[in-house]
This record gives sequence, structure tokens and C-alpha cells, in this order.
Amino acid sequence: MTVRVNSDNVSIVLVQPQIPENIGSVARAMNNMGLSRLVLVRPENCDLSRVLKTATGTSIDLVEQMEVYEELEAALATYEYVVGTTARTGSLRPALTQPRRLANDLISISQNNKVAILFGPEDRGLSNADIRCCHTIATIPTARFSSLNLAHAVMILCYEIFMASCDEIPEPLPRMANKFELEGMYEHMKEVLTKIGFIDPQNPEHWMLNIRRFLSRFPLRAREVRIIRGICRQVDWYTGQMEKMRKKNGASK
Repeated sequence: MTVRVNSDNVSIVLVQPQIPENIGSVARAMNNMGLSRLVLVRPENCDLSRVLKTATGTSIDLVEQMEVYEELEAALATYEYVVGTTARTGSLRPALTQPRRLANDLISISQNNKVAILFGPEDRGLSNADIRCCHTIATIPTARFSSLNLAHAVMILCYEIFMASCDEIPEPLPRMANKFELEGMYEHMKEVLTKIGFIDPQNPEHWMLNIRRFLSRFPLRAREVRIIRGICRQVDWYTGQMEKMRKKNGASK
């Protein structure tokens, strides 16, 4: 039996889109390739009359049903797997995958997990803070000029997702921890690791980025997140006890 990506579990998330016509074109590209969940985060201009100029035919349904959020964290809270897209690479944003490889990976991931694919503003793309929310980063190879029109980039990803299939049924990944659970864990880890001096309090996010990348290699389940947070609580309690003993001994001298 041929297995495909579960398109019902895949959303396209536009972060701060600037041009209404691009939103409509993205909806049309998604509709062409069988995706229907469109999410906007802080759109700078969401003039529906201009959006609908390019969201023709049944893609208008996607526009009518799209979700709009003010904060990326709220938009991603219920997603278990988040993909960032970028044309800019470097030490802070390595190109970890490409559209075809990503689409094949999503065959098993999407069966039991909600997937969000992020695209940034037309003029600058996703910020480093946005990238930190992602499990992986996808880059579309180009011959020369690396920057693509927003709707073109979405179409390429959606096309590869539409075409991806597997003749052998892959073992579906169980439900992974969602972004709300993961972000709570990372914030807890940052507090504890700063407290014990493992990471520099002057620039904790730089150190946490490496930890995020390491843990993103393993699809953490909700139960595993609870275990990590339990370890953090125990470390926090122990260091608190040591601090009390230190103060007590200092006062008795």
C-alpha cells in the first residue's frame, strides 16, 4: 500500500507576511497541492480584498478558514514538529535538510504529529529567534540568486510534500511533545543550567541553541519532556539546599 504525507496534519505558517497578494498566492499554491491549513503570524497588511485577487477559485476557502495569531509561540503551541525555511545559512542557521528529503521524512512524522512549516517576511526571512523554535531548517537549492518569491518557495515545498510517497508502510512516529511542552522544558533548562554555571548568564540563548539542536535530533515525547523537567527540578532543589547550608555555615562562624 502506498503511504503519503498526512496533509491534514501539515500547516503552512507565514510569519509577518507583508504583501496581501502573496498571501493569496500562497493559498492558491497550497490548494493546488492538497494542503489546506494556512496560518498567519502578525501580518503587516491583511487586506482581504487584495488577498482574494490572487486566491482564486476554491483557494478562497483556505483564506476564509486561515488562522491569525499575534505571537509565534501561540501559533505553534499545539504543533509537535516545526520546520523553518531560509535562504540564509551560517553557524546560527545551518541548512539541515532540503525539500525532497524533508517531504520523505514527513511521511512517518505526519501520521501522528502536527507539522508546521514556517516562512518569514518577504524582505528578510525568518529571524534567528524564529529559527530557534524549529526542529530542522530547510533550504531550497538555487543556481545563483538564493532568494525566492514567497509563493514560489511555498509551492516548491508543497509540491515535494504532494509527490512524496512510500510503497512500504513506514513505522509512524508516536505523538511527540508539542511546542508548548518543549518551550517550557527549554526555559526550565536555561534557568537551572544558568544557576549551576553551565551556561553563561550574559548570553544564555547562544548556549541554549546548541542544546536545542542536540535535542531536536531525537523526537522527544511528552513523557520524556516530563522526565527532563523532573531532573531539572531535582537539580534546582539540590542547589537550593546547598545554598541554604552555605548561608547557615557562614552565619555560624
